[in-house]
Formats: sequence, C-alpha cells, structure tokens
Amino acid sequence: MAVSFTINGVTVKTPQEFSVGVQSIDADSSGRNADGKMVRDIVAEKVKLQVKWGALSPLEMSTILRNIQSAFFVIKYFDPTEGGMLSKTFYCGDRTSPTYSWHEKYKQNMWESLSVNFIEQ
Repeated sequence: MAVSFTINGVTVKTPQEFSVGVQSIDADSSGRNADGKMVRDIVAEKVKLQVKWGALSPLEMSTILRNIQSAFFVIKYFDPTEGGMLSKTFYCGDRTSPTYSWHEKYKQNMWESLSVNFIEQ
C-alpha cells in the first residue's frame, strides 16, 4: 500500500518502509507491589514511526531533511489505530543516509536511502 506522507504540510516521496509502534508511558508509581502483582499507571500512549525511503534525489533528500530540522514538526501519516490519516507532532531521532557516488541517469549524486525514527511529542 502506498503511504501518503506529509511533513509540515509538504508531501514527500512515499517511504519504502513504514512501521507504526505504540508505546505506553508509565508513571513513576508503576511497578510491582508487595504481592508481586504488576500495577500500572499509564499516563500516555505515544507513537513511534520507523521510516525508510529508498533512492532519493538531492532535492527529495533536502526536502525531507529541511522539514525535520526544527525541534518539533507535524507529520500526517496513515495510523492503524484510527484506520485513516492522522496528524501528530513529532521529533526525530538520528538520520542515516548512505550515498551513491554518482547516478549516470540523473547526472547527479543520488542518495541510496534515508532512515529516520519519528517519536511523538
């Protein structure tokens, strides 16, 4: 399924790989009680998007990287819990982008891929 993906309102190239994780955030009071029973106080659930793009032109790479430079940004993505498109505020983890040295067809350097994790604010 092609995933429509926008960052700060800008549609970027469709990711090659896209997965959505949901993490429960526990309060400090969560843990095992005296009977050994787990007690949880879930204060929030946050989304983590693991995204990898395939080959990118310099313009495609730059468009993505420029839109994730700020501390926080809005991503619109397909959310499995909602069953449709959803916009949330995220920040990014490390960005990894190996390069091809030259792509003869495009007469320019090409990027082999870009991998980024986006974590909900």
